[in-house]
Amino acid sequence: MTFLGAVTTTVTPGSTQQALGYPSLFLLVLVGALVPVVPTGALVSSAAVVAFHQTSPVSLALIFVTASTAAFLGDATLYWLGRRGMGSKNGSRWLEAIRSRAPEDRLEQSQRKLAEHDVAVLVLSRLVPAGRLPVMLACLLAEWPIRRFARGNLPACVAWAVTYQLIGILGGSLFPEPWEGVVAAVALTVLISAAPSVWKRFRSAG
Repeated sequence: MTFLGAVTTTVTPGSTQQALGYPSLFLLVLVGALVPVVPTGALVSSAAVVAFHQTSPVSLALIFVTASTAAFLGDATLYWLGRRGMGSKNGSRWLEAIRSRAPEDRLEQSQRKLAEHDVAVLVLSRLVPAGRLPVMLACLLAEWPIRRFARGNLPACVAWAVTYQLIGILGGSLFPEPWEGVVAAVALTVLISAAPSVWKRFRSAG
């Protein structure tokens, strides 16, 4: 079954697949928070497209709760693992994974903004493409306790889930067929994710 096909079938109301759909969404978003290779934003947007075409406010609400909760738990787990790595003499593979995805320039910028604006930077970090891990590493280096991180990360995950659901609803409202809306939503999320890299290369070339 293809990725888009899985999204379409897992949110079908009144079917056995619906019972599996939300746990699958939860698991994929959770794994995507820990290992950022799963396109979690595109997944949430695609699910929202299908729910929009089914005119199901309950499905939209469940997608929001599932996605935001999974993102929050995934971030909290990764931060906890990172703190363990910071306290270990040999570090950890999780801490190294965070470091590898936090370029020096982005980390320095995140540290500076975190010092100036505190939790507000953490709230915005999930909305900025490739901004989550540099800010998380900045919090780790600043030795934030996990409770402080969690307090800032909760609204960040809520804002993230709302944003990608709105992208899905927009895609669903523009096209008569759900698959067209899914393609549009996925294309938009990919474009948003790629924008910072394209802009950086453009500036370097200039």
